[in-house]
Order: sequence, then structure tokens, then C-alpha cells
Amino acid sequence: MILEPQKRISKKGLTVWRISGAMHSFFAFLVSGAAIALTIIFDWPGWIIGIAVLTFLLYAYLFIMLLPTIRWKRWRYEVRENEIELQHGVFIIKRTLVPMIRVQHVDTQQGPILRKYQLATITVSTAATVHEIPALEMDEAEELRFFISKLARVADEDV
Repeated sequence: MILEPQKRISKKGLTVWRISGAMHSFFAFLVSGAAIALTIIFDWPGWIIGIAVLTFLLYAYLFIMLLPTIRWKRWRYEVRENEIELQHGVFIIKRTLVPMIRVQHVDTQQGPILRKYQLATITVSTAATVHEIPALEMDEAEELRFFISKLARVADEDV
């Protein structure tokens, strides 16, 4: 039986995803507010206000609380000598194996929210696609970037 990857991303990544969800929810808030304003201005039925408020609350709960929690629980990774294994997904779990021999370069990325929480995202580029390991502690991200780069170089020299 093949075991799933064991390493998790930082718990602070959950906070970052919740902040991102709150930013997305702000737009749902504006749409709901516009629906409420139009209902009042044009004297539309009052149930439209209830639906607008309920829709906003459901949207906010999903994108601020539920989905980030599930996403954090499912995100796992493992870096081995010959491959990188990634597992992620909310409703559909995706498991990916990236052979070290295919790795072309490794980067770290950091936006303003990640920087505030001392987190970084690692991107692993192959000829076909780019894979990400999000929300890692800065020290861990730097170590992992150098480690993957070293393993990719060794795998390349072996061929």
C-alpha cells in the first residue's frame, strides 16, 4: 500500500487563506449590499433582502472558515531523493509525483500577506508545468528550495 505524503504546510497558512477568503467575501458583501439597496429603492419584495444576506453569510462561511480548513488538512507534501510528491484538493484529492530528473528550477514566492506571516510558496518548474508547495515557513522554504535544487542537479548528472 502506498502511503500518503506526511509533511504538512504551516498552520499559519490557514490564517493566510482565511484572510484571502475575507477579501473575496468583501466583493460578495458589495453585491449583497447592492441587492439590498435596490430592493429598498425600488420597493421590491422584502424576501430579496433575506436571500442577499443569507447568500453573503453562506459565501463568507465557506470561503473564510470551511474551505481553508479543509484545504489545510488535505495539503501534504514529501520530498524524496528521486521525486516530489504533492497531495491537495478540497473535493477532489489530487496526488502528483514530480520526478527529480524533470525539475528544471525551483523558486520561492512571497506576496504581502505571506510576508507578514513569514511564509513563502515554493514553485517547482518542469518542462510541462509548474507545481507549488504553498505556505511554508521561510526557513523551511529556503532549505527545501536548496535541497530540491541539489537533488535535481544530482539526478541530472546521473543521466
